[in-house]
Amino acid sequence: MPNPRLANRYAKSLVDLAIEQNQLELVYNDMKYLQAVCKGSKDFVNLLKSPIIKADKKVAIIEAITASKVTTLTNLFTKLLVAKSRERDLPEIAAAFVDQYNVIKGIHKVVLTTAVEIGEELKNSIKAKAEAVKSFGTVELETKVDQSLIGGFVLEFENNSIDASISRDLRDVKKQFAKNIFVSNLK
Repeated sequence: MPNPRLANRYAKSLVDLAIEQNQLELVYNDMKYLQAVCKGSKDFVNLLKSPIIKADKKVAIIEAITASKVTTLTNLFTKLLVAKSRERDLPEIAAAFVDQYNVIKGIHKVVLTTAVEIGEELKNSIKAKAEAVKSFGTVELETKVDQSLIGGFVLEFENNSIDASISRDLRDVKKQFAKNIFVSNLK
């Protein structure tokens, strides 16, 4: 069960410790790596959530996956999570850390969902437009593909959403026909 309050607290503690030890950039890279591992492997996430697997086995598996890829600070942090039985919250803590890092560095996250994969040139163009229009310092563009959009795009940033998709247009047309607003004008 997601626990954003807990994730934010652990992430804040790690951010503060990383700043104190001048390792913020390194730990940020570690958290991005852990985030990628969690997104890429459901088995790893299931391992973290499993009550059957003992803590020492979890530590050994996490160390095998992160060996020479994360800093000592991050390694100690993951061991602390396992010792406190909070390893199941690692994906959420990593995401909270990245969010807090982005706030510190003035990086704004923009999510672009399209019906088909888009090229790098278009991604760079959209990123440049977002930086210019909203006066964002730096934009981190995340792209997703959702074929149910049929065409167009959905752009999300700072709790705002711009839906310029074909599926939304079709839903709007369906609502207009369902209301039958033109039938009363015929009489």
